[in-house]
Amino acid sequence: MTTARDVDTNAAPRADELRTAMVAALREMGAIQTEPVADVFRTVERHLFAPDAPLEMVYAANSAVVTKRDEAGLAISSLSAAHIQAVMLEQAQIRPGMRVLEVGSGGCNAAYLTKLVGPAGQVTSVDIDPDIVASAKAHLAAAGYDQVNVVLADAENGVPDHAPYDRVIVTAGAWDLPPAWSDQLNGGGQIVVPFRVRGLTRTVAFERDGDHLTSRDYRLCGFVPMQGIGAHTERRVPLDGDEVVLRVDEDKALDVDSLAAALRSPRLELWSGVEFDQVDELDFWIGTHAPVFGLLTAQDGPIECGLVAPSAKRGVPTLVRGGSFAYRTKRPIDGTDTFETGVYAHGPDARAVAEEYVELLRRWDRDHRGRRGAVIEAYPAGTPSTALPQGCVVDKKHTRVVISWPRTQAS
Repeated sequence: MTTARDVDTNAAPRADELRTAMVAALREMGAIQTEPVADVFRTVERHLFAPDAPLEMVYAANSAVVTKRDEAGLAISSLSAAHIQAVMLEQAQIRPGMRVLEVGSGGCNAAYLTKLVGPAGQVTSVDIDPDIVASAKAHLAAAGYDQVNVVLADAENGVPDHAPYDRVIVTAGAWDLPPAWSDQLNGGGQIVVPFRVRGLTRTVAFERDGDHLTSRDYRLCGFVPMQGIGAHTERRVPLDGDEVVLRVDEDKALDVDSLAAALRSPRLELWSGVEFDQVDELDFWIGTHAPVFGLLTAQDGPIECGLVAPSAKRGVPTLVRGGSFAYRTKRPIDGTDTFETGVYAHGPDARAVAEEYVELLRRWDRDHRGRRGAVIEAYPAGTPSTALPQGCVVDKKHTRVVISWPRTQAS
């Protein structure tokens, strides 16, 4: 393993230059909003935590650096992109003297946290992977942050030895919120977590609100998935072998053969008259209103031959009705540089599922475009439905998650 001490000292001037440029870029895109967060990104030598990676990659605002892969080649640990690290640190509103639990160790983010809490604070970082723990300890020590408590354990149970915490910052994609994270918070504590709901991940800043957690802010993000007890693998439903799949996050009964046959049936197009923008919020709206929902995802071949639209390249929100499905697409609006949002649908009920999708697009455009967004609340799993607010309810092992979309006075 290459350590920080092995890094060529000749890299330091170039790293300083790239770090300055990175901070400027993060400010420009709005990821950095406060001077304390800007200061930690200016001072922590990020490249010391990924010594084998090119400096330009380490200091690119939007590039994650994979630090470990599993036997199948899938990333299981990474140095997260500076952009999302900055967003989460701003969400966390960390102040000097705070005690912070970081779930998922890599070293760099723990160094940022250590700078933010100062000498009167404390940072504990926990990871289930002994290789990652050893690497984090070595990199932190070499970079001058050996005061971080790096713990080898399953984060499902938190780290009670150093609790209570003012903040729990999670740096792996979480499908659920273990009770230990809330139990180990102090009275005014908050959790910032990349939270997956219906296959869509958002970094959510949760505040304690009586017997449950309520979102204060959320942003689009992507992270390597949680390992250990809290791991939850999404279901991949093949529609054209591995080339076209429907990724489903919940245990819904699907007519797989009929859906695969539908993909080969003639495509129905329906256009909404809704301008294509604010896609992150639009997708979250669709995902939290569709009775049966997945993400249609395709490789290059089916896209290039026209079997599916380019919107499926990274996963596109898809409504399912029996053996039919519909997904979002777009087309240019003549005489402008903008696009119209539309729907492609397949299957015997293509018209009905397409109309349902278009109605959701129009409702979002009419009532929620440019407004406050959703409220995400997490209640204990045993909470009766009569005690939940109105909204999309997603049941998980530890929590009942409710996503609601308040309408403002103007709407």
